Amino acid sequence: MTSPRRIARILGLLFLFVIVCGVFAQGIVSERLINYRDAAATANNILSNRGLFQLGFSVYLIEMVCQIATAALWYVLLRPVSQPIALTAAFIELAGSIVKTFARVFFIAPLWVLDGGTTTLHSFTPEQVQSTALILLRSNDIGAATAMAFFGFSTFLNGYLIFKSTFLPRWLGVMGMIAGVCWLLYLYPPLGRAAFGITALYGLLVSVAMILWLTIRGVDEEKWRTLAADAHR
Repeated sequence: MTSPRRIARILGLLFLFVIVCGVFAQGIVSERLINYRDAAATANNILSNRGLFQLGFSVYLIEMVCQIATAALWYVLLRPVSQPIALTAAFIELAGSIVKTFARVFFIAPLWVLDGGTTTLHSFTPEQVQSTALILLRSNDIGAATAMAFFGFSTFLNGYLIFKSTFLPRWLGVMGMIAGVCWLLYLYPPLGRAAFGITALYGLLVSVAMILWLTIRGVDEEKWRTLAADAHR
Protein backbone atom coordinates (compact mmCIF):
# COMPACT_ATOMS: atom_id res chain seq x y z
CA MET A 1 0.00 0.00 0.00
CA THR A 2 1.23 3.52 -0.79
CA SER A 3 2.64 5.22 2.29
CA PRO A 4 0.17 7.75 3.78
CA ARG A 5 3.07 10.13 4.24
CA ARG A 6 3.81 9.92 0.52
CA ILE A 7 0.14 10.51 -0.24
CA ALA A 8 0.22 13.58 2.02
CA ARG A 9 3.27 14.96 0.22
CA ILE A 10 1.76 14.40 -3.22
CA LEU A 11 -1.39 16.08 -1.93
CA GLY A 12 0.66 19.03 -0.71
CA LEU A 13 2.38 19.42 -4.07
CA LEU A 14 -0.92 19.24 -5.96
CA PHE A 15 -2.37 21.79 -3.55
CA LEU A 16 0.59 24.03 -4.36
CA PHE A 17 -0.12 23.65 -8.09
CA VAL A 18 -3.74 24.68 -7.49
CA ILE A 19 -2.62 27.87 -5.74
CA VAL A 20 0.10 28.75 -8.26
CA CYS A 21 -2.17 28.10 -11.26
CA GLY A 22 -4.98 30.14 -9.71
CA VAL A 23 -2.69 33.07 -8.92
CA PHE A 24 -1.23 33.05 -12.43
CA ALA A 25 -4.52 32.72 -14.33
CA GLN A 26 -6.46 35.13 -12.15
CA GLY A 27 -3.83 37.56 -10.92
CA ILE A 28 -1.56 37.80 -13.97
CA VAL A 29 -3.84 37.04 -16.91
CA SER A 30 -7.39 38.02 -15.92
CA GLU A 31 -6.50 41.08 -13.86
CA ARG A 32 -4.15 42.32 -16.57
CA LEU A 33 -6.45 41.86 -19.55
CA ILE A 34 -9.99 42.30 -18.23
CA ASN A 35 -11.52 45.64 -17.31
CA TYR A 36 -15.16 45.16 -16.40
CA ARG A 37 -15.78 48.89 -16.72
CA ASP A 38 -14.52 49.11 -20.29
CA ALA A 39 -15.69 46.55 -22.84
CA ALA A 40 -13.67 48.08 -25.69
CA ALA A 41 -10.41 48.09 -23.72
CA THR A 42 -11.01 44.50 -22.62
CA ALA A 43 -11.68 43.38 -26.20
CA ASN A 44 -8.53 45.12 -27.41
CA ASN A 45 -6.46 43.56 -24.60
CA ILE A 46 -7.68 40.06 -25.40
CA LEU A 47 -7.11 40.36 -29.15
CA SER A 48 -3.68 41.93 -28.65
CA ASN A 49 -2.64 39.24 -26.16
CA ARG A 50 -4.53 36.21 -27.42
CA GLY A 51 -1.62 33.87 -26.67
CA LEU A 52 -1.54 34.96 -23.03
CA PHE A 53 -5.33 34.77 -22.83
CA GLN A 54 -5.37 31.21 -24.20
CA LEU A 55 -2.54 30.28 -21.82
CA GLY A 56 -4.66 31.58 -18.96
CA PHE A 57 -7.47 29.25 -20.03
CA SER A 58 -5.07 26.29 -20.18
CA VAL A 59 -3.74 27.08 -16.72
CA TYR A 60 -7.29 27.33 -15.38
CA LEU A 61 -7.94 23.79 -16.67
CA ILE A 62 -4.71 22.49 -15.11
CA GLU A 63 -5.80 24.09 -11.86
CA MET A 64 -9.07 22.18 -11.93
CA VAL A 65 -7.40 18.86 -12.78
CA CYS A 66 -5.14 19.34 -9.75
CA GLN A 67 -8.10 20.30 -7.57
CA ILE A 68 -10.03 17.17 -8.52
CA ALA A 69 -6.91 15.11 -7.78
CA THR A 70 -6.60 16.75 -4.34
CA ALA A 71 -10.24 15.87 -3.62
CA ALA A 72 -9.49 12.21 -4.32
CA LEU A 73 -6.31 12.23 -2.21
CA TRP A 74 -8.02 13.99 0.71
CA TYR A 75 -10.54 11.15 0.65
CA VAL A 76 -7.79 8.51 0.71
CA LEU A 77 -5.98 10.29 3.52
CA LEU A 78 -8.99 11.06 5.71
CA ARG A 79 -11.25 8.03 5.21
CA PRO A 80 -9.76 6.20 8.25
CA VAL A 81 -11.32 8.95 10.40
CA SER A 82 -14.80 8.64 8.84
CA GLN A 83 -15.31 7.17 5.40
CA PRO A 84 -18.88 8.55 4.99
CA ILE A 85 -17.82 12.11 5.81
CA ALA A 86 -14.64 11.87 3.71
CA LEU A 87 -16.64 10.54 0.76
CA THR A 88 -19.26 13.28 1.16
CA ALA A 89 -16.54 15.95 1.21
CA ALA A 90 -14.92 14.46 -1.91
CA PHE A 91 -18.20 14.42 -3.86
CA ILE A 92 -19.03 18.00 -2.85
CA GLU A 93 -15.53 19.09 -3.90
CA LEU A 94 -15.99 17.27 -7.20
CA ALA A 95 -19.33 19.02 -7.76
CA GLY A 96 -17.72 22.41 -7.12
CA SER A 97 -14.89 21.54 -9.49
CA ILE A 98 -17.37 20.63 -12.23
CA VAL A 99 -19.20 23.95 -11.76
CA LYS A 100 -15.93 25.89 -11.86
CA THR A 101 -14.60 23.99 -14.87
CA PHE A 102 -17.82 24.64 -16.80
CA ALA A 103 -17.57 28.33 -15.86
CA ARG A 104 -14.17 28.49 -17.57
CA VAL A 105 -15.92 27.89 -20.91
CA PHE A 106 -17.26 31.42 -20.49
CA PHE A 107 -13.67 32.61 -19.99
CA ILE A 108 -12.43 31.41 -23.38
CA ALA A 109 -15.68 32.05 -25.31
CA PRO A 110 -15.08 35.84 -25.68
CA LEU A 111 -12.04 35.16 -27.85
CA TRP A 112 -14.24 33.22 -30.27
CA VAL A 113 -16.89 35.98 -30.18
CA LEU A 114 -14.37 38.77 -30.78
CA ASP A 115 -12.75 36.82 -33.62
CA GLY A 116 -16.09 36.76 -35.44
CA GLY A 117 -16.48 33.03 -34.94
CA THR A 118 -20.25 33.09 -35.26
CA THR A 119 -22.45 34.41 -38.08
CA THR A 120 -25.11 35.21 -35.48
CA LEU A 121 -23.11 38.23 -34.36
CA HIS A 122 -22.45 39.65 -37.82
CA SER A 123 -25.44 41.92 -37.48
CA PHE A 124 -24.11 43.28 -34.17
CA THR A 125 -22.16 46.51 -33.95
CA PRO A 126 -18.56 46.29 -32.67
CA GLU A 127 -19.74 47.79 -29.38
CA GLN A 128 -22.41 45.11 -29.01
CA VAL A 129 -19.91 42.35 -29.74
CA GLN A 130 -17.54 43.78 -27.14
CA SER A 131 -20.34 43.99 -24.59
CA THR A 132 -21.30 40.38 -25.32
CA ALA A 133 -17.70 39.32 -24.67
CA LEU A 134 -17.72 41.18 -21.36
CA ILE A 135 -20.99 39.51 -20.33
CA LEU A 136 -19.40 36.11 -20.97
CA LEU A 137 -16.39 37.04 -18.85
CA ARG A 138 -18.70 38.17 -16.06
CA SER A 139 -20.52 34.82 -16.32
CA ASN A 140 -17.18 33.10 -15.81
CA ASP A 141 -16.67 35.05 -12.59
CA ILE A 142 -20.17 34.28 -11.35
CA GLY A 143 -19.71 30.57 -12.05
CA ALA A 144 -16.36 30.50 -10.24
CA ALA A 145 -17.89 32.31 -7.26
CA THR A 146 -20.75 29.80 -7.17
CA ALA A 147 -18.22 26.97 -6.93
CA MET A 148 -16.71 28.58 -3.84
CA ALA A 149 -19.85 27.75 -1.85
CA PHE A 150 -19.35 24.06 -2.69
CA PHE A 151 -15.70 24.30 -1.67
CA GLY A 152 -16.83 25.88 1.59
CA PHE A 153 -18.74 22.73 2.53
CA SER A 154 -15.95 20.35 1.50
CA THR A 155 -13.25 22.44 3.18
CA PHE A 156 -15.24 22.54 6.42
CA LEU A 157 -15.79 18.77 6.39
CA ASN A 158 -12.13 18.04 5.64
CA GLY A 159 -11.13 20.47 8.39
CA TYR A 160 -13.39 18.60 10.81
CA LEU A 161 -11.81 15.27 9.82
CA ILE A 162 -8.32 16.72 10.25
CA PHE A 163 -9.33 17.98 13.70
CA LYS A 164 -10.54 14.47 14.66
CA SER A 165 -7.75 12.57 12.93
CA THR A 166 -4.89 12.50 15.53
CA PHE A 167 -2.40 11.98 12.67
CA LEU A 168 -2.57 15.65 11.65
CA PRO A 169 -2.46 18.65 14.04
CA ARG A 170 -5.80 19.78 15.43
CA TRP A 171 -4.96 23.46 14.85
CA LEU A 172 -4.72 22.72 11.14
CA GLY A 173 -8.24 21.30 11.27
CA VAL A 174 -9.54 24.37 13.10
CA MET A 175 -7.99 26.63 10.46
CA GLY A 176 -9.59 24.50 7.75
CA MET A 177 -13.05 24.69 9.31
CA ILE A 178 -12.81 28.47 9.63
CA ALA A 179 -11.73 28.71 5.98
CA GLY A 180 -14.74 26.59 5.03
CA VAL A 181 -17.08 28.95 6.87
CA CYS A 182 -15.48 31.90 5.06
CA TRP A 183 -16.08 30.35 1.63
CA LEU A 184 -19.65 29.52 2.64
CA LEU A 185 -20.32 33.25 2.58
CA TYR A 186 -20.72 32.74 -1.18
CA LEU A 187 -24.05 31.09 -0.46
CA TYR A 188 -25.16 34.74 -0.49
CA PRO A 189 -23.04 36.25 -3.31
CA PRO A 190 -23.16 39.93 -2.17
CA LEU A 191 -21.78 38.87 1.22
CA GLY A 192 -19.13 36.69 -0.40
CA ARG A 193 -17.99 39.53 -2.66
CA ALA A 194 -17.92 42.02 0.22
CA ALA A 195 -15.72 39.74 2.31
CA PHE A 196 -13.56 38.47 -0.56
CA GLY A 197 -10.41 40.39 0.40
CA ILE A 198 -10.30 39.01 3.93
CA THR A 199 -11.51 35.56 2.88
CA ALA A 200 -8.91 35.23 0.11
CA LEU A 201 -6.09 36.36 2.41
CA TYR A 202 -7.10 33.94 5.15
CA GLY A 203 -7.64 31.16 2.60
CA LEU A 204 -4.13 31.73 1.25
CA LEU A 205 -2.71 31.59 4.79
CA VAL A 206 -4.48 28.28 5.47
CA SER A 207 -3.35 26.89 2.10
CA VAL A 208 0.28 27.76 2.81
CA ALA A 209 0.06 26.14 6.25
CA MET A 210 -1.50 22.99 4.74
CA ILE A 211 1.06 22.80 1.95
CA LEU A 212 4.03 23.23 4.28
CA TRP A 213 2.78 20.68 6.78
CA LEU A 214 1.79 18.08 4.20
CA THR A 215 5.00 18.35 2.18
CA ILE A 216 7.47 18.69 5.07
CA ARG A 217 5.90 16.79 7.97
CA GLY A 218 3.30 14.67 6.24
CA VAL A 219 1.22 12.53 8.60
CA ASP A 220 1.93 10.37 11.64
CA GLU A 221 1.95 7.03 9.83
CA GLU A 222 1.60 4.90 12.95
CA LYS A 223 -1.57 6.71 14.05
CA TRP A 224 -2.93 6.69 10.48
CA ARG A 225 -2.43 2.91 10.18
CA THR A 226 -3.99 2.33 13.60
CA LEU A 227 -7.11 4.25 12.58
CA ALA A 228 -7.19 2.50 9.21
CA ALA A 229 -6.99 -0.90 10.91
CA ASP A 230 -9.77 0.03 13.34
CA ALA A 231 -11.95 1.21 10.46
CA HIS A 232 -11.69 -2.23 8.79
CA ARG A 233 -12.70 -4.20 11.87
